[in-house]
Order: sequence, then structure tokens, then C-alpha cells
Amino acid sequence: MKINWGTGIVIAIIGFITFIMYYVVTMTTSKSFDHDLVTDKYYQKELSYQQEINALKNAADLKENISIRKTEKGLFINFPEDFDINKIRGKVFLYRPSNKQLDFELPISLSNNYLLVPENRLLGGRWNIEVSWKYQDKNFLFKEEIIY
Repeated sequence: MKINWGTGIVIAIIGFITFIMYYVVTMTTSKSFDHDLVTDKYYQKELSYQQEINALKNAADLKENISIRKTEKGLFINFPEDFDINKIRGKVFLYRPSNKQLDFELPISLSNNYLLVPENRLLGGRWNIEVSWKYQDKNFLFKEEIIY
């Protein structure tokens, strides 16, 4: 059987269209290619970005900022020693870039100058930590990326 050039072009076009359709269906239905925005309320968060910049500057101006260290019990978030721990209010947000379901938030309630994030809440891998806190009507923000 002999195939002329017109038939060859039609077969090539049909093959290309079949490949593209397979690729599109695979990309839209596969869970491994499911990507989300960093945050659900992306545009609302952008509007409050200047307040975030001011809080980061306030934290950078401290003589002692928050420090984080890993232990077998979990993650210790140490607050400055010269602050009254009863007046510190805020939250700790742990963001997992690879899996949105692992993100969680903890309120800051201190009995010592540190907050412990339990080890069982943290899976191995990269975490973005955001500590947003307020002391004497002044906002502070600490951000860090860690590998746990």
C-alpha cells in the first residue's frame, strides 16, 4: 500500500491533535499538577503590604529579635527577653509551600519567653514561618524559611 504526501500530512495533523488533546486532558485531571496560589486572598493581602513592611522594619530595629531553633520536642520560637511576656499578642503562621493542607496557625500565649510548636505538627521539609505580634500598640513581623 502506497501513501501519497496528502495522506501523510493528514495523518501527521491527526497525530499532533491527538497528542495535544491527551496532554491537555492529563494536565487538567491529574492531581500531581494541581497548583494553588500562595494565599487564597492574594489581592486583599497585597493591599495591606505597607503595614507588613512597617512591621518588618519595627522588628529589624529591635536590639534582640525573635530567634528560632529546632529540638527533638519541636520548634522553639524565642521572643526578646526584655519584653513583658504578658503584653505580647499575636499569631504564628506556618506555611508549607508544597502542600496547602499542612498550613496551620497558632495564637501566641506565653508563660515563658518562648513558644513551642510541637514536633508532631511539623513534617520534614521546607516551612515558611511568619510571626506577627503586637507589643505596646506597635506591630512586629518576623519571617523565616526553615528546613525541618
